[in-house]
Formats: sequence, structure tokens, C-alpha cells
Amino acid sequence: MLRAVLFDYGDTLFHFRYREELIEEGWRAGLAAIGREGLPHHVETAEVFRDVYLPAIFAPSQIDEVEYPGLLRELLAGFGVEVTDDELDRFLIAEHESWDVARELGVHAHELLDGLRGLGLQLCLVSNVFNPGWLIRRDLDALGLAERLDAIVLSSEVGKRKPHPAIYRAAVEALDVVPEDCLFVGDRRYEDVRGPAELGMRTALARWFRVDEDPRGADPDLVADDPLDVLAYARRLLAGTGPV
Repeated sequence: MLRAVLFDYGDTLFHFRYREELIEEGWRAGLAAIGREGLPHHVETAEVFRDVYLPAIFAPSQIDEVEYPGLLRELLAGFGVEVTDDELDRFLIAEHESWDVARELGVHAHELLDGLRGLGLQLCLVSNVFNPGWLIRRDLDALGLAERLDAIVLSSEVGKRKPHPAIYRAAVEALDVVPEDCLFVGDRRYEDVRGPAELGMRTALARWFRVDEDPRGADPDLVADDPLDVLAYARRLLAGTGPV
């Protein structure tokens, strides 16, 4: 019985248009938000971030989520700068907002979520994000997604990234369902198909923003080239006309 639909975030509900120059822009904005003298130049800090820290953050084998605020503290300490909690929060907000131009809400994201809720299904976001949860929730509010979700599960709060089973278990516990009653929708064959399938979930591979051919992944129950394919699939499952 289908009771819940779990969604990946990036390149599923929104498209992230990565732009290399925004790394420097993020550091420029972040350091300006700290607002004091004696700070290093943003080009210098961005270079260290790009060369030393970025590869570690996005390492393909990374399962334990990085503690991003601590990472920033460490980087700045390498330049002889100690920041207060308030200064660090200001940095995080300014840096994150500088990337807003790279975030584009999916055209049918609201329609899909509203349609699934109209079928009586619970909805949960399950995402690998290194930023603090409070920053991501600001985005979800601004994009009109938070109000359409029953639960939000983030790797920066769980401490584990997909495909570690802990993050999927946190989601089903938040919804009070079992994996067999869930459909997981995401754009990655490893994190969003193989991981949840190994716990017993049905899976839908979202291909409307990108095509993933990760050899570590698995084949989904549904290949969805349009968000509304997921809605149609959920209807078939609820009607008993879809695959079991």
C-alpha cells in the first residue's frame, strides 16, 4: 500500500545551475557580512576552499556528512581569523544567498506535490546537504515547498548521507510508515534508487533535469521524464493497477 512519497531535493524539486564564479562571490559576500577589518581577501580564501575543501565535501565515497560551519572556521583559522558564532551565521547566510541565482524551482514542483497530497499521501524531503538545516529550511520556505511537506530530513542533521540507510530510516520514522509503503523519487541511481530500494521502497528515477548513469546505482521501478509521470504512477499504485 502506498502511503508516502519521499523526494530528493536538488535536480528533483529544483535545478541547481552550478557556476564556478559563485565560489568567489560567496566568499566575497560572506567576508563582507562578517564586517570587520583584518580579513583575508575573498579570492585567497576561495582558492583554498576550491582546492582543499571542495574535493573533500563532494568526495563520491563520502557517507558521513561534513560539519560545514566547522569547516569554515577551520579555513578562516588558517588565515589567522577566529570568528564568533554570530559572525559565522552572518557569513553562512550571505554566502548561501549569493548562490540564489543558481537555484531554479521546477516548473511542475508545486503541482506534483499538491497532486500527491490530494491523493492523501504524506510527503517528505530527504536530501544530502552540507549546509545547516536552518539555512535549507529558509530556502524551502521561500520556494513554497516547506508548506507542502510533512517532514524534512537532511544529511546535515542526521549526520549520514544517502545511500546510508540511517537517512531513509529517519524519514520513515518521521512519517510513521514502513519502507514498503513508500515511493522514493530522485535523480540519482545510487543515492535515490539503490539506497531506498535496498530498504524495500519503490523508486522513481527523475530525469527531467539530468540523466544519471552512475554504475553503482540500480534500475528504478519507474523512469520519469516528466514530474507528472510520478503523479500518474502514484495513482496507478493506489488504484492497484501498477506493479506491486
